[in-house]
Amino acid sequence: MTITIKDESLTGDILNQIQIAVESEIITVKDIIEARVISEVETYNNKLPDYFKGFIRPTASEETLNGYKLKKASAKIDAEQQTFIALNAFQQNGYLVLVDDQQAESLTQEVIVTKKTTVSFVKLTPLVGG
Repeated sequence: MTITIKDESLTGDILNQIQIAVESEIITVKDIIEARVISEVETYNNKLPDYFKGFIRPTASEETLNGYKLKKASAKIDAEQQTFIALNAFQQNGYLVLVDDQQAESLTQEVIVTKKTTVSFVKLTPLVGG
């Protein structure tokens, strides 16, 4: 089964949309995040384009208008490391995960997946100042 994953801005604008395969009808939020990161990393590693365009920011990269540029040309991204970073960021409120417009509360929360299930990732902007 496949689910639609969207990257959204805080105002609801869709910035990116991908389809990922899931193996079961009942999965956890952690499973969704892992599947998303692994899918993006595998796509990048198989093609090695000039820029990584995805939700995560690869280690040793700089942000550009076209995506993230890795400092080493043709460097592969470590999916396990990026998955750990993405899971940690969720727990630290770095982004929200909305499943069918309902906010996910924890990595262990179970989700029933249907053909119409949509998952939105919304990056949160840290406040500046002190």
